[in-house]
Amino acid sequence: MTAPLTPRTRADACPGALQTHAAADGALARVRIPGGTLTVAQLRVLSEAARVLGDGALGLTSRGNVQLRGLGPGSESELGDRLAAAGLLPSAPHETARNVLASVLSGRTGGVLDVRPWVAAFDSGLCADLSLAALPGRFLATFDDGRGDVAGLGADVALLALDAGTVALLLAGSDTGLRTTPDSAVPLALAATRAFLDERSAQGGTAWRVADLVEGPARIAAALGGPRHETVPVPTAPLSGPAGAVAQDDGRTALVAVVPLGRLSGEQADLLAGIADTDLQVTPWRSVVVPDLAGGAAAGELSAAGLVLDPSSPWLQVTACAGRPGCAKSLSDVRADATRAVSTGLLPGGGARQHWAGCERRCGRPAGGVLDVVATPAGYRIGPPAS
Repeated sequence: MTAPLTPRTRADACPGALQTHAAADGALARVRIPGGTLTVAQLRVLSEAARVLGDGALGLTSRGNVQLRGLGPGSESELGDRLAAAGLLPSAPHETARNVLASVLSGRTGGVLDVRPWVAAFDSGLCADLSLAALPGRFLATFDDGRGDVAGLGADVALLALDAGTVALLLAGSDTGLRTTPDSAVPLALAATRAFLDERSAQGGTAWRVADLVEGPARIAAALGGPRHETVPVPTAPLSGPAGAVAQDDGRTALVAVVPLGRLSGEQADLLAGIADTDLQVTPWRSVVVPDLAGGAAAGELSAAGLVLDPSSPWLQVTACAGRPGCAKSLSDVRADATRAVSTGLLPGGGARQHWAGCERRCGRPAGGVLDVVATPAGYRIGPPAS
């Protein structure tokens, strides 16, 4: 038997677009973008909302979502109206539950199948089931097309394509041995999501994640039933995603622009929207993919605007929390300090993958082997990479 876990003592307060978080620089709203897919029109709506209602910039998160900071009192209603009109708020009760990541460039290059239809079907099924509005805001689903870029992110429920006809169900980052076909993958993922809520209720109703439950993966898998197969190792998620020009299978080009520290200015958002011919994709590595281009000629324009398309750039190795002045708990303006370290070539740890944090909470820290650069009253504490 697995030892009982320490139960959560408070409800999940993860912010959403309507349920905002009070920060030192104003309210913070988080807009869920399932699979990271944004139409050009939706990107323009988000950018305009940030200009009119917030601090003018969009924040990209490690779950492929978008944040608006510096929102004034009472702006939630207008923001909700703008998002709903753009199709970014299909169900108000479910708005904090729609955390879905998908393989980057799926269906365009790499992978063994296209998971984009899974994203749309899962989100539609989620929003159609009122009971699933009870999902905690930290609950995460990932759909990996077999390339192994998001399967290792420790999602509560995940689908991993093993080949063109076989899909594995993962729970809390581990293979359950349950298998299905691509056509039946989304119903299985939705069933696992409902089973999580049932088991959560049975264990007191306070868990935020499958990993918070006692024997959560085993009990959920048992509730789903079905034959078991030999489990497979789950691919380790890469510490950074692609950057620059990527050749698609159809001969066209995708430009992957990394956004330093995840802060996308209004001008940069407008530039991306102007270049795109079709939907864009926000990635877990705080970058934006502009796919289906005739060539990579726009790369220079994006670079000139401060976006990063060089796969060897140190910006691919650095993340940071909000820091001062946005967070009252932060002991330093970590974003300014991290930017200075990049520009002067003085990143600690020899430029290893690192996360700068204004306090010991280390908000926004990526998973995996990351060097901690934590502000303290006596300066920065540099910690070893954690696995």
